[in-house]
Amino acid sequence: MTTAADIEISALTKTYGEHRVLDGIDLHVPAGSVTALLGPNGSGKTTTVGIASTLFPADSGTVTIGGYDTVARAREVRAIIGVTGQSVAVDELFSGRDNLVLMADLRRLGRRGGRARAQELIEQFDLVDAADRPVSTYSGGMRRRLDLAMTLVSIPRVIFLDEPTTGLDPRSRRMLWDTISRLAADGVTIFLTTQYLEEADRLADRIAVLDHGQIVAEGTAAELKSRVHDSEVRLTFPDRDSFDAAASLLPDARPVPEARRLDIATDDTVATVRNTLNRLDAAGIRVADVGVHAPTLDDVFFALTGNPSPAITDPDEFGGTS
Repeated sequence: MTTAADIEISALTKTYGEHRVLDGIDLHVPAGSVTALLGPNGSGKTTTVGIASTLFPADSGTVTIGGYDTVARAREVRAIIGVTGQSVAVDELFSGRDNLVLMADLRRLGRRGGRARAQELIEQFDLVDAADRPVSTYSGGMRRRLDLAMTLVSIPRVIFLDEPTTGLDPRSRRMLWDTISRLAADGVTIFLTTQYLEEADRLADRIAVLDHGQIVAEGTAAELKSRVHDSEVRLTFPDRDSFDAAASLLPDARPVPEARRLDIATDDTVATVRNTLNRLDAAGIRVADVGVHAPTLDDVFFALTGNPSPAITDPDEFGGTS
């Protein structure tokens, strides 16, 4: 079991030219937890990771990891963290094994210890059959797994993952999710950015939403969903006349005219739904379809930022403003 370390971000700011990317953000990542940072493109996600992982400095504010200030004690911080960026950082001319052994040498594990650690990671990340092939022959999912394996050579206490599954096929994405879950279970503190809301919902103990350089919400997925609205009954009508009549009968419903649909907040009880349908039936109003919609992280994201789910395209690099 890894000895966990927390992350404390306080009053962090960063400006590029005239653009203030981070505007005094505060965030605590508990030791041994998985925390996801969500935000629209350009909101400052990657900049936050870059500063927290000592890749470049903030204009002001502080970050401490495991009690070490990332500026004053940068060497100690780098010894206990691992970073996986959006671009896979492996040498394509080397084999997977050679990449891992090289990283072990850089981490001063010694020849025997380095080769043993490389083999352990090869097995852990399901790369046995490809271990001695050039990385140039690997699929995208295999390269991403190798990249994460290289991050783990020195058994870090904290791992920063910047959009770790972007561009992966669904099978590779789920394999990486399983790996992240195992790391968390072993006590590693994980701070990830992601453009997949499903990913944050599945993996994260806590989620922070970053917008215009500020943390606009923070909590568990359930806590954030509860801030948006209750579950809704969604009633779709077969024609415009039925829709208009129902809208008059149910003035508290939220109309969606283009879909001929009314959305009605509900307490999730069958009695509430039945009562609504009985009122419509008594008024002779036909309903084409009935559905129940529970709040999702997509709803949270839209409510807090005014944007739909983060775009899947246009990935940003360290030094940018994602």
